[in-house]
Amino acid sequence: MSEAYTGGCACGAIRYKISAEPVVMLDCQCRQCQHESGTGHASHLTFPRAGVKVEGEATLWNATGDNGTVKTRAFCPTCGSPVYMTFPDMPDYFVVRAGSLDDPGRYRPQLVSWAAAGYAWDHLDPALPKFDKMPPA
Repeated sequence: MSEAYTGGCACGAIRYKISAEPVVMLDCQCRQCQHESGTGHASHLTFPRAGVKVEGEATLWNATGDNGTVKTRAFCPTCGSPVYMTFPDMPDYFVVRAGSLDDPGRYRPQLVSWAAAGYAWDHLDPALPKFDKMPPA
């Protein structure tokens, strides 16, 4: 493993440190990610939950995705930044927003999920594999 992944919200009230490598890095074009990001997609890094340390209290919001997966999205109650996401049915994963990283340049997307919900104006890397919904496990 290289150096830990660190990051947090815009005001610094929520901070995380992750001492693991991401399982996957992806751009998601589902409608929920569009709403949350305010643009055409959200960029996520998924990590194993072990090795994740979070400081600060987040506001949590549960939403059910089109495929039935419950997602718990965590936002800063002070600045409103979306910071991370967990899944009650998949407690071994911890997902952070690429923009919340202290060094967003470490984000290297590997695929696009929910491309069927994407818009022509949301230009993503054409070399990335695209999946209409979630990629097969």
